Amino acid sequence: MFDHACGPNLEFKHNCAMRISLITPEPPSTWTGNRVTADRWTRVLQSLGHDVREDHGLPTGSYDLMIALHARKSAPAIERSANEHPGKPIIVALTGTDLYGDLQTVPAVLASLERATRIVTLQADAAKELPPHLYPRVRVIHQSVTAPASPPAKRNNVFDICVIGNLRDVKDPFLIVKAVRRLPTESRIRVVHIGAALDEGLGRCARQETASNPRYEWVGPHPREAAMMTLAGCRLMALTSKMEGGANVISESIVCGVPIVSSHISGSIGLLGEDYPGYFPVGDAAALATLLDRTEKDRAFLDDLTSRGTALAPLFSPAREEESWKRLLDEL
Repeated sequence: MFDHACGPNLEFKHNCAMRISLITPEPPSTWTGNRVTADRWTRVLQSLGHDVREDHGLPTGSYDLMIALHARKSAPAIERSANEHPGKPIIVALTGTDLYGDLQTVPAVLASLERATRIVTLQADAAKELPPHLYPRVRVIHQSVTAPASPPAKRNNVFDICVIGNLRDVKDPFLIVKAVRRLPTESRIRVVHIGAALDEGLGRCARQETASNPRYEWVGPHPREAAMMTLAGCRLMALTSKMEGGANVISESIVCGVPIVSSHISGSIGLLGEDYPGYFPVGDAAALATLLDRTEKDRAFLDDLTSRGTALAPLFSPAREEESWKRLLDEL
């Protein structure tokens, strides 16, 4: 299956090309962070010279290596591969719901990890959630981003804040609404919320809030390029989630030079650091309102958030992500 003469100093694209089955629970038509991750990894692995096939649910053909995105949803494919092809490596990539929702309650998640040859996380804090005997298998691969070539100018008469996330309970999508309703009358803050309504009831609430709240506009799902342009034109990005595995929008904001405020969750701490000053307690609308008010009024504070992001930007370069995947596949 593998040419063991291929070592870390040789180019994969010339000597060690593999057939890779990338298992993803998200069909191509969806607008989710996992879908964005799957598509980007396909491009990265293809750039390394591999033959990559995205499979929805179960493998559809032969392969040398399986990469399974989502330990719970991809558990049937992981189990089948381990049982039918015990010699073939399996890389399991963990999502936020795997780490912070299902790991302790759904046996299939831990079973998937026990079967994994390597475990990929999107940020450094994630490994703390795993049993210690799995630590040696963990590799952190940061999600890369390319900033828009010609970002729009930021508006001067308003303080635009971007929220990017589908309307789901785990994203706490209306916390931002509760927060902006607490702002002083003179505040220039305006929120644009990009994301699909995966629940019709939440979509109805978002439409009603857009109609009644001059500080909030839900614009529905956008293609990624359009969402990035909107983000780049804003002065702040707010992430209100209850849990994240390592949100794409954090790396996107950093690369676009947009400062961030985020709920104090492991998925953000693993990317921004424990000492990042832009956190607020999960679900705390009053604390978020105070933080938003400060970002609007305190230029030094906003500049500090921006500079901390700038210092982290090299983590999210496409070259670094490609090299991380190359090192991981070299190990196998």
